[in-house]
Amino acid sequence: VQLQASGGGLVRAGESLRLSCVASGRTYGMGWFRQAPGKEREFVAAISWGGSSTKFADFVKGRFDISRDNAKNTVYLQMNSLKPEDTAVYYCAGRNSYEADSDNYYLWGQGTQVTVSS
Repeated sequence: VQLQASGGGLVRAGESLRLSCVASGRTYGMGWFRQAPGKEREFVAAISWGGSSTKFADFVKGRFDISRDNAKNTVYLQMNSLKPEDTAVYYCAGRNSYEADSDNYYLWGQGTQVTVSS
């Protein structure tokens, strides 16, 4: 299975973006991570296979939402009220279990750049 992330871009602080991640086959628990220049990759959000369970990093709670459409093999990350500190390359990833969690990912997409100007 391969993952293809898209939807990144340049926006101003306070604006929104929606990232998409299309899988070439079936996936289970899915997540989004990000990596800013000079920093380690960090967990952003996760969703269970059925979509009923989600998990978020504290720094995005109330601003970001994660959803999925299994009929389209697609996971979304809706990002609202963006801040300059959200600037990073965002990666989608897949787990080999059904639950939403922040670790044990083995499948990775290529990343999409999100830049938020002040």
